[in-house]
Amino acid sequence: MANSSHRPADIYSPLYFLAALGAGGLAVTFFMYLMFWVRHPGRPVPIFEDIAAAFSTGGPATQGMIVVAMAGIAVFAVLHFKSLIWNLRQYAALRKTEAFAKLKNSNAETQLLAMPLALAMGVNAGFILGLVFVPGLWGIVEYLFPFAMIAFLAIGVIALRMIGDFLGRVLAKGGLFDMTAHNSFAQLLPAFSLTMVAVGFAAPAAMSTTPLVQGISLIGSTFFGMAGIVYAVVAAITGFNAMLHYGTARESGPTLMIIVPLLTVLGIMFLRQDHGLHVSFDGHTTPADTLVFLTRMLAVQVVFLLLGLAVMKRQGYLSAFVFGTEASPGSYALVCPGVAMSVMLHFWINKGLVANGLVAKFSAGYWGLTAIALAFQLAMIWLVFRLNRRHFGQPRGGVALPAE
Repeated sequence: MANSSHRPADIYSPLYFLAALGAGGLAVTFFMYLMFWVRHPGRPVPIFEDIAAAFSTGGPATQGMIVVAMAGIAVFAVLHFKSLIWNLRQYAALRKTEAFAKLKNSNAETQLLAMPLALAMGVNAGFILGLVFVPGLWGIVEYLFPFAMIAFLAIGVIALRMIGDFLGRVLAKGGLFDMTAHNSFAQLLPAFSLTMVAVGFAAPAAMSTTPLVQGISLIGSTFFGMAGIVYAVVAAITGFNAMLHYGTARESGPTLMIIVPLLTVLGIMFLRQDHGLHVSFDGHTTPADTLVFLTRMLAVQVVFLLLGLAVMKRQGYLSAFVFGTEASPGSYALVCPGVAMSVMLHFWINKGLVANGLVAKFSAGYWGLTAIALAFQLAMIWLVFRLNRRHFGQPRGGVALPAE
């Protein structure tokens, strides 16, 4: 247990990579403004030129939206990379300690997968920064896709090696995995890491016009996506079984909602793949198919969101770790579901409801539904800054709990 004069972050845990992940995710939520509210004819995503044209011809509301979106992307991208660099330095130092050896020989070894997870988000955030702030990038984007896929492949290999080390250790000989400490969805973190690699790997399928690049993107993203799904199914079943026996670990309550961001990244991966199949491989999905698919994903997300909130309410998690004096690096896992719900709602509203004529774009109903996505975004912005003050600000006498 830490001395009360120290900051919680002074006791480093790989789960602090989730702070970088949350900031990067918030940058994505601001990109949703531009994605769905700025016209980008002939392109699957808006670029600098589209944004500049909308700003020069739009009214005050459009201009204000663009300013807010670009400022939000810039602020949270900077916060993401600042946190990512800090974590990488702390992680390098941790590897030289006895605490790292102890972690590597416990259930908590899978916390190390937060590192490739945050790295994959970093590549995604970098691509968004390029689209939004770099003029003329679209003219050379085809040359960038191979490098992006190499980056995601490298991150995916890192994740697979970490998973291989963990599974090789616990499966080669019995008794090395503590089922009594498996009473959460913390073991789904490797699956989340793999699916984040998958959604990034799928980006060229949606944006490239070169069949070979799209094909490689489709194959690579499918591999990592399916690997993540298989791992998630196994970890979720065994974790739920342990929770039924031993209850949910109090500090790991937020992991019950890890299904929410996992499904968002998988959903976007499938949408990107569908676009690539449509452009170059004569594979066509109707707007109705997309509506049904997104609605199913959203339904499952709502179920796990409600489950997580119900359990955390019973355990007093929010009153202790968010509004109270206790501190746990796992609290940053709360940011991911809120960000994921915001992003998924934008896709569901625009690619599902609007595309099928159920809601008119920019109507009162449209803005009423979009307000829900914006509410999730604003809540997560508040949460990120509150947790950052709690963990990285001046000590206030709180107690830092070591990660288990």
